[in-house]
Parts: sequence; C-alpha cells; structure tokens
Amino acid sequence: MIPFDALKTRFRDLRNAYPISPIGLTVLSIIYIFCAANASFWTIGTEVFAGHPLSFAGFVSAVFFLTLAFFSAFGFPWMIKPFLIFMVILSAVTSYYMDTLGVIIDRDMIQNVMVTTVTESKHLLTAGFVTHVVLFGVFPAAFIACVKVGRPSIVKTLAMPVATMSLSLALAAGLLMTDYKSYSSILRERKDYMSSFQPGMPVVSAIRYAKMMRRSANVTVAAVGDDATKGPAYGPDRKPVLTIVVAGETARAQNFSLNGYGVETNPRLAKLPVVSFTNVTSCGTATATSLPCMFSQFNRDEYSFQKGISNQSVLDVLDHAGLHVEWWDNNTGNKGIADRVTSRSLTHTENAEFCAAGECMDGIFIEALKEYAATVTQDTVLVLHQIGSHGPTYYLRYPEEFEQFKPACRTAEFKLCTPAEITNAYDNTIAYTDEILAQTIEFLEGQDQLSTALLYVSDHGESLGEGGLYLHGSPYFMAPEYQTKVPMILWMSQNFKTQFDVDRGCLSAKTDSPLSHDNLFHSLLGMLDIQTDVRNSDLDLFASCRNLQKVVHN
Repeated sequence: MIPFDALKTRFRDLRNAYPISPIGLTVLSIIYIFCAANASFWTIGTEVFAGHPLSFAGFVSAVFFLTLAFFSAFGFPWMIKPFLIFMVILSAVTSYYMDTLGVIIDRDMIQNVMVTTVTESKHLLTAGFVTHVVLFGVFPAAFIACVKVGRPSIVKTLAMPVATMSLSLALAAGLLMTDYKSYSSILRERKDYMSSFQPGMPVVSAIRYAKMMRRSANVTVAAVGDDATKGPAYGPDRKPVLTIVVAGETARAQNFSLNGYGVETNPRLAKLPVVSFTNVTSCGTATATSLPCMFSQFNRDEYSFQKGISNQSVLDVLDHAGLHVEWWDNNTGNKGIADRVTSRSLTHTENAEFCAAGECMDGIFIEALKEYAATVTQDTVLVLHQIGSHGPTYYLRYPEEFEQFKPACRTAEFKLCTPAEITNAYDNTIAYTDEILAQTIEFLEGQDQLSTALLYVSDHGESLGEGGLYLHGSPYFMAPEYQTKVPMILWMSQNFKTQFDVDRGCLSAKTDSPLSHDNLFHSLLGMLDIQTDVRNSDLDLFASCRNLQKVVHN
C-alpha cells in the first residue's frame, strides 16, 4: 500500500507538471456545465430543433461561445478559480430546481429568494437537493480548486481574456447569422428555451434584479386616495363595520369544489351563503409580485416593483377615509403593503395546537380573532395573510385530523410521492382553508353588535406536476392557468347587506365573469362605500350592485 504522504507528493508533482491555462480551465468548466447542469436546455432544444440537427448544433455552439465570452471577462489567473467554482455550484443549485421542479430562475424568482425567510426556504433544502449539489457542484468545484493554473507572461495574462472574448463574440455572431431568421423566431416564440439555460438565466436575472433594486432605492412613497371619505352608508345610529379580507396563499381555483372540482374540498363553505367567483386571474405567479400588486391601484400590465413600493396601497386609502386598518400575518410578511397601518405577525406564536412545527397553521387566526372582535368599536378592515397551501410541505399546512384525502405526500421530495399523493396533500390544504374560512364566517355571523363581511382571494395558484411543473413562480408568459387562476369568495352578513344595500343576486350573476386582481383595489373601496377619485367604477364589482338612492334614504 502506498503511504498517504507519498500519494500527496505524487499528486502535487502531477499537478505541477501539467498546469492548465485560465482559458483552458474555463473551456473545460463550460463544457462540464453544458453537459451536467442543462438537462432541460437539451430536452427543450431537441424538441424545438426536431429534424434540424445542424441548426441545433449551430445554435448550441453560438450559446457556448457567448458563455465563453462572458466567462473570459474573469479569465485572469487570480480571478478564474473563485469565479468558476461559484458558477459550477450556482449551476448545480439552479439546475436542480429547473430539472426537477420546472422552476425558472427569472428576476421575479430572484426577488422571491431575496425576500423569503429561513422558515420558508428550509423546506426546499431537501436530501435530494443537497445530494445533487454535492455531486454536481461541490465535487467539480473541489477539482477546479486543486488544478494548477499556469501563469503566462503579463502580456498574455492581460491579452488572452480580451482576445478570447472578442473572438468568441465574433464566432457567436457568425453562427447566429447563418440562420438568423429561424433563430430569432425561436427566441421570440420559445422563451422557455433560453430561460432553461444554466447559468445564463440566473446570472442575467440577478443583474436585472440588481438594476431594479438600484432604480428603486430611496423612493418617496406617494399618497394615493388622500381625498377618501366615507360615503352615505355610514349614517348615524348604525353598528360598527368589521370587514375581513383574507389574502390566501397558493390556492388555485381548479381545486375548489365550489368552482366545480370533482373532489369535495369545500364542504363547509358549500353550506354557507357565499358567492364564489370562478374566473379570477392573478397579477403574478409568486407572492412577492402578486401580493403588492393586488392591493395596489395598478393593473397587471401597469404594475412594477418600483411603482408598488413608491405608491400607497388600498389599505392606505381606507385609512385616509377614517377606517381602522390592521394586517395580521401568518406568512412571510406584508411586502410593504401594510407599512403605514397596524401590523401583527402570528407566524411564531407560542401555541401548542397550531404552532407545534415551528410555524403556525392558519387556525391561529381564529384564536386571535375571538379576542379581537370584542374590542372593535370603530369601522375596521382586518387583513389576514394566510400560509394557506404553501408548498412543498403541504402536509404541514393542516392538522393531521384534517388529512381526509389519502394517501397524502408527507415529504418535500416530490419524486418520492406519486402524483395522486401530491394532489391529495394539496387538496387537504384547500379543505383546511375551507374550514378556516367557514369558522371565520360563522364567528362573524354571530357578532350581532357589528356589521360584518369577508372577502377571500388567493395571491396565486400552484402547479402539481402538470407539464412537469411544480410549485409556482413561473414567468407569466409561460405560466399555466394552474398558477394564474385563483379563487375569490365573498360573504356578507345581513347587517352588512342592509347597511350598504348590496344586491347579492346581482353579484351572483357575475360569478363566471372574467375578473382579476385588478378588481380588488376598486371593489374593496366600492364594497365599503369609500368615496375617492382613485376608485374606478369600471373595475368595481359592487358599482352596479348597490342602490345608492336607497342608501342615501336609509
């Protein structure tokens, strides 16, 4: 047996005898990344270029040279190893989510990562993920770290990266020009193709995110609806109004039996006088985008991160009108929506029944609401931000006794579960949301001293494996309806309907109408009879379902 010290000496001699140039190491690393971290890129490319192998080879070669041009900017001996190690590990991380879950790392996904919490992100750090990163990231990175990089003359050291970059760009341009019409058409029509390329998409997305954050630094929040006042429905000798807005999490409309789903996921709500709107579209496919967008005055086409943080939300408008507004959170925060109103986090409440796993189930809201309602003496809007159906650990979102659809997937490793088990676990979360909403409505119905209402709408939907996609956050241009169709449910007490003279039948006639998060800002103001110039009656569901003359008379 060769002594360990002798092995170390042989390895060191071999390493010193065959140094590799920075450009050579870069080329080998790119080849490795192309082969080991781009399964989705090759799969989609094979489909896109079916029957045209030469065009496929030309396009892949162009992408290779573009990647080499970018990597060459870091091709100096003192920079190349840290850069390549980072890129190899980054590609291993992002390829796992792309190839396993179909998750594209675009700018919005980078934003989601930056605003997520340890509690939320820990569920994504599975054994499969760690194994993948170690095998395809850490081990190759260790090899790069051990390779000896040659140190040419100063002239070559400075000239080679520049020359390599220039030549690579020229070759890439030449290859693309050989069939420019076809290539440009593919890039235009199949945006998912280049979105699957690692590490290109994550790097570009990170740059776009950094630019977005730089542009939005030090913004001044503009007042919205500071002319808001209470309308004629707020007359004398009336009861205080308590309106609960439930911001759902990851609930897709297709799995609500109220909307025609074949599995009975809404047995409790089905017995209550609710209006379920069945054709509602979300503003985004992830909380970081959808949540602030749905509470803003902007529609989906107008909304941007910068506009969202630089303009007040509908909660501010309600506050301007003299209503008391509170935000209760059982998720990852209010994303700036409730920065100027009373906020309360329930996520880490000490409660053995609902918070035993280190994060709380939504049943925690019921306990807090029972204490809170008795203190309401003024017109109030209370927003409950749920944890809802947030994955991949669906089984943690409901108590075990609510696991009515079995067998259910009880792990974050979807590859260890069947499609039916994943769907069962997800359906259990919807059934538990049904229970929480029903309990809340029944509690509000019993508050005779108040005029009460509840409006529920989810922030976005979820993919459960359809088309190879899981979870949410797909770029909107390619997101399936499972991620963009969301449930919206309304309940009003008799006191509320009388005070605001809302015609429930009129609203019921709109259940199948095409609606979206664009309607929430204006409909909430219309529902509560808030007079302001920023309310758009065309987007207000209640505008045509209230008799204003009767309200004034009352």
